[in-house]
Order: sequence, then C-alpha cells, then structure tokens
Amino acid sequence: MSFHGSGVGVWSDATEFEVTREHLAAYAAATDDPIPAHRAGDIAPPMFAAVPGFELMKTATIDVRPPHALAGMVQGAQDFRFHRPIRPGELLRTRGMLAGYRGFGTGTRALARVECRDEAGELVNEQYATFVFPGFDAGDLVGERAPLHRFDPALRRRPPDHAVRARVGLDQPARYAPVSGDPLRIHLDEEVARAAGLPGIIAHGMCTLAFTSWAVLTRLADSDVHRLRRFAGRFWKPVLPGDELDTRIWSSHAPPADGIARYAFETARGDDFVITDGLAEITV
Repeated sequence: MSFHGSGVGVWSDATEFEVTREHLAAYAAATDDPIPAHRAGDIAPPMFAAVPGFELMKTATIDVRPPHALAGMVQGAQDFRFHRPIRPGELLRTRGMLAGYRGFGTGTRALARVECRDEAGELVNEQYATFVFPGFDAGDLVGERAPLHRFDPALRRRPPDHAVRARVGLDQPARYAPVSGDPLRIHLDEEVARAAGLPGIIAHGMCTLAFTSWAVLTRLADSDVHRLRRFAGRFWKPVLPGDELDTRIWSSHAPPADGIARYAFETARGDDFVITDGLAEITV
C-alpha cells in the first residue's frame, strides 16, 4: 500500500467557477477584512483565490493516497503566486494535480499544485498546498518539493517593522465555512472536534491566513491587492475562536529585486506560533 506515483504530475480536468460581487464581499466580511474595496466586492481579497480550487487541492492528494492514510490529514502550508487579482463577473477555470510527495519517518507530506485561469486562458494565480498524512511514511521523494519560504530566526533579534493585532470571533468558523466552501466538522461541531483530539472547534487555517494577508496589505501595500505577487505561510498550531493574534512583519532590508520587495512575517497567540515561515512579495 503506497501513494500512487503514477498520479504525480497529471492535471485534473478543469472546473468552472463564477465570481460574484456578493461572494467577494461576503468573504471579506467573514475574514474581518477592513479594506473597503474588498468589503464592497469590487476586487477579491487575496486569500479568496483558494476558494475556486479548494476541492481540487484536497482531491489532488486524497485520490492518490492509500485508504488508511487519510485519518488525521491536515494542511501544512499554502503558497500563492498572484498574476493579478480576481474580479467580480469572471468565469474562472481551475485545475489541480499532485506535484509530489515524500515520507519523513512519522508521516508523509504531499504537495498539491493548482492553477487558475480566466476565460481567455491567461493565468490569474498559481497555488501550492502541502498536506500532511501522519503515521504513514511514503518513502523517498517522488516529483517536486514544496517551494521554500523559510523564516530567518535572526530577524527576531530586532523588533518587527510592523505589528497588527486581531481577535478571532467566537462565530468566525461558522461565518467562514459557507463562503469558503469548507464545511469540515472540526470547524463547526464541538463534539467532532474533541473526538479528533482537538480542544474544541478550531478556526479554518485559511481564515487565519486571510487575517495575516490583510494585515500585510494594510501595512505594506496601501491596501492595494494589485501589488501582491506572492504570499506563503506554514500552519503551525490550531487557532481557537476568541484567540487574540499578533502578526509581526519584518522587511528584508535588501534592495528590491525586479521591482519586488520581500517581507517575512509570523503570527502568534501569545508565545505560541500559529503561522510560521511567512513570506510576502510586494511590488514597489
């Protein structure tokens, strides 16, 4: 019993997704996004890019794993490459594939790749999602490794250049689930969450990442999503409704390369990190 290596690098059929102004506005509201253009549905918040390809991200990995390896599967990281923002009224076509997998002794990391195009066939965004299957070691690397976005611990020797505090609402998972298309019961049902070994209902990881994205945009890009080129982070610990989160951002202090400035970030609940290895690339 192993992962199906024959599925690596094989694109799925494309699925279609119609973008509405109402959906964009609802997503912004569900993630407490303060940016007016997002709240009005004039342009998509950056993390909305995960919505059209959400099911493809999961099935790209689930369809190639052994049946017994599904228990306890969690998302480990997300990495977006933005060619332009999503706009209301568009019809998007999204496809996905398993890009690679590798065992690490106590589990397996599987990398899903998703790309989203408009009706003209132009790329809108690309995504890399890492999923972890605990308790099942699939062995040596097959296919691609996940792109790197490591946080330099030396940055903590100086104060962050920016810090943003936000509180996760008690109803945040219930608000986020319908607009994201992620109805997983650990986000909605206390008994199911506790049966899974969690302390209770947890917030969606992508909702937490959405909090960090608007923190970065408001502090570094004048709230202009058009300037965001890459946004990546690693999910470290679950977030609970009511948690107070601090997103800390550091500039690399290196001259922008190709007109793009790079920033590192991390998000914590007190002393506990919830998002690590954060990387944002923004045009200057």
